[in-house]
Amino acid sequence: MRKFIEMYVIGIDHGYGNMKTANCCFKTGLLSYDAEPLFTGDMLVYGGKYYLIGEGHKEFLPDKIRDEDYYILTLVAIAKELQREKLTEAKVIIAAGLPLTWTSGQKKDFAAYLSKNKEVCFTYQKVDYHITVEGVRIYPQGYAAIADFATTMNGVNMVADIGNGTMNVLYMINGRPQAGKMYTEKFGTYQCTLAVREMFMQKTQREINDAIIEEVLITGVSNIAPADQKIIRAIATEYVKDIFRRLREHGYDEGTMMLYIAGGGGGSIACRSSGYGRTDRRTESGERQKYPCGFRNVRLSQESRFWLKRAFLPHLLCQSGSMHQIKRMV
Repeated sequence: MRKFIEMYVIGIDHGYGNMKTANCCFKTGLLSYDAEPLFTGDMLVYGGKYYLIGEGHKEFLPDKIRDEDYYILTLVAIAKELQREKLTEAKVIIAAGLPLTWTSGQKKDFAAYLSKNKEVCFTYQKVDYHITVEGVRIYPQGYAAIADFATTMNGVNMVADIGNGTMNVLYMINGRPQAGKMYTEKFGTYQCTLAVREMFMQKTQREINDAIIEEVLITGVSNIAPADQKIIRAIATEYVKDIFRRLREHGYDEGTMMLYIAGGGGGSIACRSSGYGRTDRRTESGERQKYPCGFRNVRLSQESRFWLKRAFLPHLLCQSGSMHQIKRMV
């Protein structure tokens, strides 16, 4: 959140798995009640209804304005940012994003959806808030990761923003985005979770909770049988391989272009492709060259680097033997 004159600009990423601001991240899920529920630890009260935040998993909806969920989650995101500044009343400008190829067609409706109430009063975690929405700006997802230095990107570059619901791919040539080479696919990390569920049922005739799958993907371990963990790891490895296959289908060539990876799913992919902990490699002359993580011609956004530090998913692709060098995005 940044102060602009007497207003606060709050950037919000309305993800299918997580809602993110500059300082906060929480699950994209909620349950609504007509009466106050028993557990109220992370609860928002608005319009006479009670919402428990972070409960369940948000259904994938290409049109995010189909229900009220993202509006309620936006209020939570704003409250979390205001909490940090010890504010309960503020004039705000919302900066939000949409998948690359959906931005033009949906930005007007999404902006109207987020700004439908200029004055909003609600209660979050038993604290009353009063906000005035002074404006909404909609931007293409993924581009924000490179916007600060886009004009310095010489040659051919590809940006891959890998989230929970979608993967967005954008070509940049000599610092200019190529409108005719933008792609959005429903192939975010939740597709990996669904594949694990299906394979786990096939192999064990048992169901597995998404929380366990996420724990293994994030930390590499869980309090489950080693054989069950092996199933999750195997599917995650195949998922990461499929990501690179799809990028190649969109024209990615590691020898002639730089790949910029953004999004929470990016950290998982990067480390997994690097050889799991192998941070150096022999050059053609036999000299040992130190790499940050094993990739060549790949850079990570700050969000991807955050997940890279804590994700096991990176781990798995390491075993797939990709030959790139990760250069950290500045």
